[in-house]
Amino acid sequence: MAKRAARILLVGGGHSHVEVLRRFALEPDAGTALTLVSPDATTPYSGMLPGTVAGLYTPAQASIDLVPLTAWAGARFIRDEVVSLDLYSKTVSLATGNLEAFDFISIDIGSTPPVTVPGAHQYTLGVKPVPAFLAAWDEIRADAASGKLSTIAVVGGGAGGVEVLLAMQYRLHLELGDAAPRFALITDQSHVLAQHAAGVRARMGRILVARGVVLHLDSAAIAVERNTVIVKHGRRIAADRIIWATGAAPAGWLAASGLGCDAAGFIAIDADLKSVTHPFVFAAGDCASQIDAPRPKSGVFAVRQGPPLAANLRRVVHDVPLHQHRPQRHALALISTGNRHAIASWTSLVVEGDWVWRWKDWVDRVFMAKYVPPKVAPTTSV
Repeated sequence: MAKRAARILLVGGGHSHVEVLRRFALEPDAGTALTLVSPDATTPYSGMLPGTVAGLYTPAQASIDLVPLTAWAGARFIRDEVVSLDLYSKTVSLATGNLEAFDFISIDIGSTPPVTVPGAHQYTLGVKPVPAFLAAWDEIRADAASGKLSTIAVVGGGAGGVEVLLAMQYRLHLELGDAAPRFALITDQSHVLAQHAAGVRARMGRILVARGVVLHLDSAAIAVERNTVIVKHGRRIAADRIIWATGAAPAGWLAASGLGCDAAGFIAIDADLKSVTHPFVFAAGDCASQIDAPRPKSGVFAVRQGPPLAANLRRVVHDVPLHQHRPQRHALALISTGNRHAIASWTSLVVEGDWVWRWKDWVDRVFMAKYVPPKVAPTTSV
């Protein structure tokens, strides 16, 4: 009797998993049976989100179509959401009530901004999940055009918050001119882009000030009410819309499953990208933390995990020793400023210009082109 193919369940269509699918498409493996579970048929590329908000890309240009990609890999596609994981029976429960069994599982579901601050869940809009944010962004543009908005506040002074703010400002200024809403940036840090070098912080600070963004530095949000962010010492900052772009939080079902997790609730993985507690579980991207080499939650690191994850999923099925992944210590950041202009940040080095944006645009388009199958094969979906 022929040996049954090992069932590999990919949970989430994140940056690492799309590369897994591509690599299995380029080099099929008869010993594996791949299934992808994702609540969406497309996955947005984080590097192009600011450009999408600014109107420089359409949502389709900035998204990877998972259905033809899974078909290219010879995989099944299930449009559903995992809500729980049973490590003993090796099954996941889906939002529709169905169960899906596996022999090996890989999790790449990203993260969402933490909304533990009282009122944040009710009165703010998170930048993730991206599809929901983009749908709400269309509503914000409509409200701004009808004169309903005078101020938009972004909470979070990291690259994600700054890029989204400048992209929104650029788009609304193009559409409404002087009638566009004013913008405020709220951060608990004493600088914007606190994880970057002083030269990067200074350049971005000058850009924000030159564009009239009101900066509330060293202003940790402690509560949110309707149209108001309350920061430390009780100071109140009014805004008609509040965008939440702070940090990263994991899905609750990860720790609830019994998987070993770090203190924040992200899956603890080793250098093999494998769970430190369950050897049949792999993970990558923002939902995981590599214990021996922790790195910031960034799409740059998730992209780099794709090739070794694909190799190790293939190797574990055939009982071959796994490869260890050593993430780079520093990542090049190409930070867009809303218009076709960007800042490049690498350790203490910084350059900026329109040419940096053209470089970023080229890098992003080349990346996206890799996940367009040469031709679409028939798909099996449920």
